[in-house]
Amino acid sequence: MAFSGWFVALVALGVVPIALVGEEWMLLVWLGVIALIVALDLVLAASPRRLHFERDLPARVRLSETVETTLYVTNDGRRRLKGRLRDAWQPSAGARPSRQPLDIPAAERRAITTWLTPVRRGERRAEHVTVRSFGPLRIAARQATIRLAGSVTVLPPFHSRKHLPSRLARLRELDGRTSVMIRGQGTEFDSLREYVRGDDVRSIDWRATARRLDPAGGQKLVVRTWRPERDRRVVIVIDSGRTSAARIAGEPRIDTAFESALLLGALASRAGDHVSMIIYDRRVRGRIQGAVGAELLSRMVNTMAPVEPELIELDWAAVPGLVRSVTTQRALVVLATSIDAPGASRGLLSVLPQLTRSHEVLVASVTDPDVLEASRSRRDLDEVYRAAAAERALLDVARVSAAVRQLGGDVVTGAPEDLPPAVADRYIALKAAGRL
Repeated sequence: MAFSGWFVALVALGVVPIALVGEEWMLLVWLGVIALIVALDLVLAASPRRLHFERDLPARVRLSETVETTLYVTNDGRRRLKGRLRDAWQPSAGARPSRQPLDIPAAERRAITTWLTPVRRGERRAEHVTVRSFGPLRIAARQATIRLAGSVTVLPPFHSRKHLPSRLARLRELDGRTSVMIRGQGTEFDSLREYVRGDDVRSIDWRATARRLDPAGGQKLVVRTWRPERDRRVVIVIDSGRTSAARIAGEPRIDTAFESALLLGALASRAGDHVSMIIYDRRVRGRIQGAVGAELLSRMVNTMAPVEPELIELDWAAVPGLVRSVTTQRALVVLATSIDAPGASRGLLSVLPQLTRSHEVLVASVTDPDVLEASRSRRDLDEVYRAAAAERALLDVARVSAAVRQLGGDVVTGAPEDLPPAVADRYIALKAAGRL
């Protein structure tokens, strides 16, 4: 049972007859009148338990996108139901409006639309529906909560896909499909074509030039074109331990790692390489292997969606074995983790020699832009101390980065918006240099 504002007004109205009569028994009489009115209103109200509910939900939605959900309500009772309905979605589902008016004649059905704008990845759930059915006097309402489970899977947003066209264009340049030809160690011969101004003279094929005669009587130079090797291996290991739970610029570290992995996966797959992904802390939280093209991205986002960071340390000793379980060939191993403090990075540094001995290793770590901003501001004493702490944090990152490079790896750092394209650029650079 629930009461409306009219009930409060009715109780307050009792002050008038009590003041006029001036007797104590008038209070009891007025409370009795109110009780009768409330009982009559409840008896005449339609039963909310005679309602039948059905949900129409989308299977998936990307984070921060808005999607429409529909709740069908059928009145199986004999009376018209007037009241309010609340569809109890999790707060992180971003449901609006949270409460809606309800007016359903007997034996009819109505569709209630709720808009969801999720603010977190994963499965956003609705467990039940609460209905208040008011009587004709609008004084009191019959209330019931009916269990009606529903869920929507919220996928990573993949905002970094805006960087994909420009990186694909650079890949096409490397692949010999434009006039820009780059020859690097480990690249493969692709085709022969006529020399044009700007081509590397070292690419001239003198034998092919000698065999080719121009009908006009002259002779044109022939150059070889090259393309990066294909069918390479790219293994992405994402740290889902406690450090990945930290929020940088309003976004968890693990979400930035997911964005980097999606952009790199899309790029490497277009380049003809084989991409595998492992999400790990002390157990494998997600694993993708053997997928290509559109299937790769679909499986990646579906695997990433339910993963939340665990407040435990990542078991670095098991990482080399995980990589070996994916491939025994030389590969680009991308470790998406944190390198903020030397003490916390000991596990990473201890296994790097095992990885760099057989693979090209790239460590990707997100940095806090607020720390960089704090290091530049020194207007008063508080800001000076804050700048000193920020400088110390930046020096720690630099020390760990230097240690990674000494052990044969490479490091890419950047703010949440900058890290995904930076990782993609380093991948392209490795392809151009013939190191992958």
